[in-house]
Amino acid sequence: MSDLNRGIMKFKGADSPTAVTLSAVLVLGAIAALIIWALSSAYALV
Repeated sequence: MSDLNRGIMKFKGADSPTAVTLSAVLVLGAIAALIIWALSSAYALV
């Protein structure tokens, strides 16, 4: 059993490359969206 299968993601395939890639895309996309929203709120970019 992998160490990644012990935390809160205790389901089979939690550490599969597809799941890791999907979560990374979601997290980085949310961070990018927040940065873009913050910059557009603080400065008149558009």
